[in-house]
Amino acid sequence: MANRGGYSWKRATGVSKAKGNLSRATGIPTTKSGRQRKVGAAMSTGCLIQILATLAIVVFIFTVISM
Repeated sequence: MANRGGYSWKRATGVSKAKGNLSRATGIPTTKSGRQRKVGAAMSTGCLIQILATLAIVVFIFTVISM
């Protein structure tokens, strides 16, 4: 079977390239499945625990300062 890709106006106008560049620059995937995969990887490696611990410390500091 031959290539069945067809014409893509997004690729022809540079939309795909811009999305790819944005995704690489920010580190945030532009697709739903990519974002879900990134969150799942962060949760499994323990990165989420570090983020939550840092957030808890920041909230604690702000509550102590506001008293």
